[in-house]
Amino acid sequence: MQFRIDGEAVVAQAVGEGGRGPFVKEALPTHGFGPLWATGEGRRVVLGEPECTGGCCGYLSVFVQRHGGIVEWSDWQVPVDKVRPTAFHFDADQYEAELTRALTDRRRVYGSD
Repeated sequence: MQFRIDGEAVVAQAVGEGGRGPFVKEALPTHGFGPLWATGEGRRVVLGEPECTGGCCGYLSVFVQRHGGIVEWSDWQVPVDKVRPTAFHFDADQYEAELTRALTDRRRVYGSD
């Protein structure tokens, strides 16, 4: 599974070749709502790590928060020497529909984790 924003594989670009990500089981668990579901409280979500591991060079993470009808991905933290993605803003209804679609696909392929 890849996270694509405007057709670009954001995680793959930020963790580099040989990196791991996205952490699908953690970010989009099949048993219910995961950290990518945006709320007004917001939370940091770890999406990947470079080949040398996150403990060595840092993880790729993003702060996910809902502001009314908008979901924002911002305040990216990236592994050493990687390019920080820009903030992204999504229509909240479309965002939730896409998460539901992805979750349904994961359940169909993998069943419950």
